[in-house]
Order: sequence, then C-alpha cells, then structure tokens
Amino acid sequence: MKKVIAFVSIFLIIFCTITIYNTTNASQEETNNTLTSSTTASTSLVELKDKALSSLEDYKREYGDDTYGFAAYALNIIRIYSIPFGFIGIVIAAIYRYVIGIRRLDVQDKGFGVLVAIITVMVICQVLPLIFAIVVKGWRG
Repeated sequence: MKKVIAFVSIFLIIFCTITIYNTTNASQEETNNTLTSSTTASTSLVELKDKALSSLEDYKREYGDDTYGFAAYALNIIRIYSIPFGFIGIVIAAIYRYVIGIRRLDVQDKGFGVLVAIITVMVICQVLPLIFAIVVKGWRG
C-alpha cells in the first residue's frame, strides 16, 4: 500500500506542477491576440535557433576549430540537461531503495546500485566539460 501511495503522490505532484505551469501560460496567452501569439511563437522559435547557432559559433571561435567547438557545445548541452534527468533518476532510485525496498532486500540493493550509478553519471556529466576545456585549451597550445 505504501508503494501505491508514494507512486500516486509523486504522480500528482508532477501532474499538478505541469498543470499549474500550463494554466498560467494559457491565461497569459489568452490576453494576447491569436494572430500575434502565433507570430510570436514562430519568431521565438527562430530566435531560439539563432541563439543556438550563435552559441555554437562562439564555441567554434573560442576553441579555434570546428570539431573542438562542436564538442564543447555538445558537452555543455549534456551538462545542462544532466541535472534534471539526474534528479529524476535519484528520486526513482530512492523510491526503490527506501519505499519498495523496505519489504524486499533485493529491490533495496537494486535501488542502491541504481542510485550510485546515477550519481556517478551525473558527476561525470558535470566534470567532463571542465576536463575537456583544460585539456584542449591548456595542452593543445
């Protein structure tokens, strides 16, 4: 029963957060005209694309090579997106370890292994861009 309650409560928290976020955005968009909001959406997509391309060009200019610049840009994107995925993984592993694993020791060990693996991958994703920058900028010359 505890597993069901924990799962339902986590699901409700995530669902309510998404719903609250969407309703606030919807109420703000309702104040705008439909035509201007569609135009704004298309221009914001173009702006996002231009921002990503300019960021990629900045990395290429900073590292002095297209390959190194693209690798640094990709590592930065991985660094940014590893944080939310890591926290979601930590929550899932903690549920396996502390909620489901109370009754079953094999599930508790599985949760601990997953927890260690997720934290390790998260730390690697955070440190790898720094190591790349040190090696490429420091020792490449």
